[in-house]
Amino acid sequence: MTNDKTVREPLFQISKRDGVVWYKAWFIRALAVLGALVLSSLLVIFIVGKNPLRIWESIFSGSFGTKTKFWIMFEDLAILLAIAIAVTPAFKMKFWNIGAEGQVLVGCLAAAACSFYLGGKVAPVILIILMVLTSVLAGAIWAVIPAIFKAKWNTNETLFTLMMNYIATYLVLFFLNVWVKSGSGTLGILPHGQFPKILNNEYLLPIIVILFVTGIMFVYLKYSKQGYEISLVGESVNTARYAGVNVGKVIIRTLIISGAICGLTGGLLVGAINHTLTDSLAGGRGFTAILVSWLAKFNPLYMILTAFAVVFFQKGANQLATDFSGVITESFGEIIVGIIFLFIIGCEFFISYKITIRKRKPVEEQNPSLETDTTNTVTEITEEVIDLRKTQTKEDK
Repeated sequence: MTNDKTVREPLFQISKRDGVVWYKAWFIRALAVLGALVLSSLLVIFIVGKNPLRIWESIFSGSFGTKTKFWIMFEDLAILLAIAIAVTPAFKMKFWNIGAEGQVLVGCLAAAACSFYLGGKVAPVILIILMVLTSVLAGAIWAVIPAIFKAKWNTNETLFTLMMNYIATYLVLFFLNVWVKSGSGTLGILPHGQFPKILNNEYLLPIIVILFVTGIMFVYLKYSKQGYEISLVGESVNTARYAGVNVGKVIIRTLIISGAICGLTGGLLVGAINHTLTDSLAGGRGFTAILVSWLAKFNPLYMILTAFAVVFFQKGANQLATDFSGVITESFGEIIVGIIFLFIIGCEFFISYKITIRKRKPVEEQNPSLETDTTNTVTEITEEVIDLRKTQTKEDK
């Protein structure tokens, strides 16, 4: 039988950091990006056999190779940023709104319906105003339905909002079948209700509108009373109620705002960008926006950077598949992008937590008096046994 005098404690201890100054946090993020670039370059060298510098040049050209690519990249960035801004108030309140995709789609449907039914019947300015208002209203209604159920009956908002995405998709498909008599499901370019250009630039309007919304949301969340109530509900529902906050009212109000911004984004997609309607117009950005919002710690200004990173690498993956056709597939480009995002997301763990490596110490080093205490205890037990035997012997006599 061995005499193991070591304490069986975990080798690693994970504890939450009290706080990391901003420059240390960004230094950790920079190391994460550098590590991702090194690993991705090694994969390119050993698996594809290409010069990694050419790969990164191709990724860069996906967003900045031409003037058109430059503007398309920033237009896509603006749309993704808008959806991330929309879900952020709900997330800060710990209302997991997974239904941004559907809320954008119903906004697209409302704007397209105005163009389809009212185009050529009302003045162009009136039509554009109606498209904006109806898209905002449709998105707000689509978001407030699960909010009411959550506020009144405490339903699961994650499943509820997720299911609303499917309903929105099939609503769009239904109206496409109604509008397109040929049965192709392709609406084509809408001739009416195209939003005006700014400085003869077709990309500039959505960018300006969404930057304005971003600034308003930053001020709203950080400096307004309603923004404080959202944070309070997110920290503790019971504390918010104790402070006199009507939690149900805050949930409903916040989701109206969230859905309205998603609906506005849908209106911009139809009126200012695509000028048509499809069931894939949101393009999965309702789910990607969750990543953008989370990486930015729910700060609307930081979301500009995180949205840029997401769009930049997505464009780069597509460009890789084009420039190295037959050698690098689009899937391999997405693997590189996935590695980069994995490192970026993983570094947030090291910003919030620290890992301490423990040293295994003998028992005597951790508690020097333990061996003495054990010896004393054994001695006391032995003396009690001797006294008990003496007493028993006397009774026998």
